[in-house]
Amino acid sequence: NAEYMGRPDIVQFVHTNVRKNKRQAYGVMVHNGPSGLVAGHQHSAHSWGTGRAVARIPRVSGSGRAAFGNMCRGGRMFDPTKTWRKWHRKINQRQRRYATVSALAASAVPALVMARGHKVEEVEELPIVVTNDLQSFSKTGKAEEFLASIGLGDELDRIQKKVSRPGKGKMRNRRFKQKRGPLIIYDSDENIVRAFRNLKGVDLCQVGRLNLLQLAPGGHLGRLCIWTQAAFEKLNSIYGDGDSFSKEKKGYRLPRSLMTNSDLTRIINSDEIQSVLNPAKPHTKLGIRKKKNPLTNLDEMRRLNPYRNQQIRNEILGKRKRTSKTDKNVRKAQKARIFKEISA
Repeated sequence: NAEYMGRPDIVQFVHTNVRKNKRQAYGVMVHNGPSGLVAGHQHSAHSWGTGRAVARIPRVSGSGRAAFGNMCRGGRMFDPTKTWRKWHRKINQRQRRYATVSALAASAVPALVMARGHKVEEVEELPIVVTNDLQSFSKTGKAEEFLASIGLGDELDRIQKKVSRPGKGKMRNRRFKQKRGPLIIYDSDENIVRAFRNLKGVDLCQVGRLNLLQLAPGGHLGRLCIWTQAAFEKLNSIYGDGDSFSKEKKGYRLPRSLMTNSDLTRIINSDEIQSVLNPAKPHTKLGIRKKKNPLTNLDEMRRLNPYRNQQIRNEILGKRKRTSKTDKNVRKAQKARIFKEISA
């Protein structure tokens, strides 16, 4: 796990598409009649036509109740489901393998395993690898004692609880929600399946048939895995050891990072890099100019239109000139009126 390169986005994508391949086709009941549908069309209904001040939708004979339409009581659904829907999804082989090895690597990271909800506080180390004697267990009681002996007693208590599923899933053979516990990965079945199959939440898988649906339930990394020694040693031949190709998957080699050390902060601050870099310049604050309305802000108008000052000055002078001319005419009219009164 020191070179863990998990890609949760690829794991989620592959899991979503792989899970779709187990669906069973379903659709409304059909037949080869004129309408092709049975569901929602089991009436002797005909339209009344026009002239009766009612909608022209087909109506049940004798009652006048609307029929067939998706807005009618007892009518068919809109866009009835069909069995020739595209059920299967094809996933690229490299993507599927990348998601699988990501889930395998994540099972050895304690932080991811604990984040998924597994109780591994009393486990000495991850991954858990035990002797091949586990493959010969045939009794469930002995298997339960083994799990408690390696520090998974709290984990067994956690997965004992199951709750009723909300919604209509209760009617569709998935009435209860069961928590997922450890995944037992073995090489050869020497009654190990009989020993662990009755433990709630405990799954088993042969090392040559590792499945992403079991390694990352729900598309979440960090499934707690218990390996037998033979199964753990067989991983090198199945997926390769990083430097050599796989012996069982033609032309496949484990993905490797292009960077030996991906900690960029540590690289940039290292003495080797800092010794050839120029000294840091003082920080210059970039002024972010706030947009102002020049019609209401005089300073902004003066910045955009330097002639604005002269315009304002001309307006003031013109106003003074008009005012002085008006005062002169008023005084002249007053003198003329006074002279006229004296002459009379």
